[in-house]
Amino acid sequence: MAPSSYASDKTAFTPPSSYATLPFQQIRVSHYPESSPTPTPIVILTLHRPGKHNAFTPTMRSELIEAFGLFDADDRVKCIVMTGHGKIFCAGADLEIGFRGGEERVNDHRDGGGQTVLAIHQCRKPVIGAIQGSAVGVGITMTLPMTIRVAYRAAKIGFVFSRRGLVMEACSSFFLPRLIGMAKALHMVTTGATYRADDPLVEGLFTALADSPEEVLPKALGLAEDIVKNTSTLAAYLMKEMMYRDTGSAEAQHLLDSRLIYEMFSSSDNKEGVKSFLEKRPPNFTGTIQKDAPSAYPWWQPVSVLGWPKLSRL
Repeated sequence: MAPSSYASDKTAFTPPSSYATLPFQQIRVSHYPESSPTPTPIVILTLHRPGKHNAFTPTMRSELIEAFGLFDADDRVKCIVMTGHGKIFCAGADLEIGFRGGEERVNDHRDGGGQTVLAIHQCRKPVIGAIQGSAVGVGITMTLPMTIRVAYRAAKIGFVFSRRGLVMEACSSFFLPRLIGMAKALHMVTTGATYRADDPLVEGLFTALADSPEEVLPKALGLAEDIVKNTSTLAAYLMKEMMYRDTGSAEAQHLLDSRLIYEMFSSSDNKEGVKSFLEKRPPNFTGTIQKDAPSAYPWWQPVSVLGWPKLSRL
């Protein structure tokens, strides 16, 4: 898998000549525009299990983790848009495969949805979810670490775990209340019901809604184009981490803010941002976390989630 996580990574990485030709089975990756033979700043990742409602499997998990590892390490990629094939974004875990327990020690198990979510969360590029149809279970929890989510307003959204005799997975107990608030999160997981994407209970999860499934991907790509054209990938990533990995108090956060922004004053991206504004032209940001990270990064204690080698399980 491609290297991911922190600025100190020294793992050698050879980027693919084309993402469109990688031999994935249950996802598809395309350049944008699709006619480009080489990787573009925007790539589109599509969950692709025709006839299976893009249900989540161990194979899909492994392919998503691999893809986001590649995107993270590839400086040519500036933004990822993730959508689903057909009318359903993702129907959740493939229940024909089912769930298995008791095949390894409890403390050794790593939830497959959580592994996928952490790969997305640790990707240092903006990720936009283009949710063109219903998303339930891991189908919606896998979108929670994404930077932006765009949805078809009538898409059914369900955190259905209580109706399957399960608990929240894929780090959703961390992300969901932060995104929509504790009261709404408790209501949704306690009922286990499905709600339209435009239901007040889901408010806050999606920052843009579309009136038809066909409008979702173009709306998401429009956001991606604006981000790639006008923003610093380095600055956007650091701000996401500042929010998710805060220091616990306003005073401590002030110290962190002060240190980071002071170093950024001297960065090539800040110089380019100011210069392009004064010259009334689009910026050309080139900063990356690998070569331009502030000395304070990472300011948190990284947590290892690796365990003993596992069997392929959801």
